Amino acid sequence: MDGILPLWKPKGFTSHDCVSKARGMLKTKKIGHTGTLDPEVEGVLPLCVGKATKIVPFLTDTDKVYEARVTLGYATDTEDATGHTISMEPVKHACSQEDIQKVISEFKGEIVQTPPMYSAVKVNGKKLYEYAREGIEVERPSRKVLIKGIEITSIQEDVQDDTYSFSIRVICSKGTYIRTLCVDIGKALGYPAHMSELVRTRTADISGEECFTFSAVQEVVDEGHPEKVLLPLSRGLIHMESWKVDEQIQIMIKHGRVLEKPEELQAEVFTVMYDEDVLAIYQQHPTKQGLIKPVRVF
Repeated sequence: MDGILPLWKPKGFTSHDCVSKARGMLKTKKIGHTGTLDPEVEGVLPLCVGKATKIVPFLTDTDKVYEARVTLGYATDTEDATGHTISMEPVKHACSQEDIQKVISEFKGEIVQTPPMYSAVKVNGKKLYEYAREGIEVERPSRKVLIKGIEITSIQEDVQDDTYSFSIRVICSKGTYIRTLCVDIGKALGYPAHMSELVRTRTADISGEECFTFSAVQEVVDEGHPEKVLLPLSRGLIHMESWKVDEQIQIMIKHGRVLEKPEELQAEVFTVMYDEDVLAIYQQHPTKQGLIKPVRVF
């Protein structure tokens, strides 16, 4: 089997747990996930199966859409609801939609984030959460991420238990920490804050509406048609520019030939298609101007 399983990851599972479970259900070892989701987060987690594992880095490096809930009033060491409280400041008055909108609009565009201590970012070959569990604070490398869109989706009417919450939808680049974004939005509003809920609703072109739960996958497998849960490999590459070739060129593409660059192609990396099939991913040749070379051949 080759294709993309659009999985709806349940809470309580790591991304690696999902890969292991899918391997057992589909009876194949060749499966890779396309972007880590924390155990307590649910949502879209495309799994690449068979030949589709070759596109994992290209699908991972795409925009994501999240629905998050920001809670003002206290911050935690993990920046989400699972952590220990590290600072508190009771919220006395509900924030206006205008004030929240003004603050979140300042986060649209390229921003700099410092990954949370409880994250999988490596420093000196060791993951930050491993340092955090040992009570060791280390200097964390900042990174630039792109917030392409951010909007309010709902607002709590009144303050409850000295806290106040509102929900946002975020369209962002790979590597964005929504937890950190929520904390930074809280700081801009003048309060310690944390991310109290998070759902990923889209990865690249794959939305939550077309995802399968594990129970739905099992039903299809039990019916003897596991291929029905798979999207074509091409769905994971829709965001890339394409070069459509004829039958003669497709033979050369299948053999991974270095070719002359078509005049109409400007992208650094692009897909090569024959009819509706993705044959390969090619790139501009790094050392030979005017030529293109294969990155992946399917």
